Amino acid sequence: MHKDAFTPSELAILSRVLARSNIKNETETEREQRASRILAYYQAGITDETELEQLSRQPLGR
Repeated sequence: MHKDAFTPSELAILSRVLARSNIKNETETEREQRASRILAYYQAGITDETELEQLSRQPLGR
């Protein structure tokens, strides 16, 4: 498997976080931005689902 590919269990985590962090009346662009934040935080080493859910609603920190 390619080193940049997600495993099925990782995809399940990311999917759950995206579903649970849903924001009412969110546009498609906002949803994509939230999904990108989830991926970025996950790739930065944050794997706790609750923490990912909370962080997904905040701008990326640098």
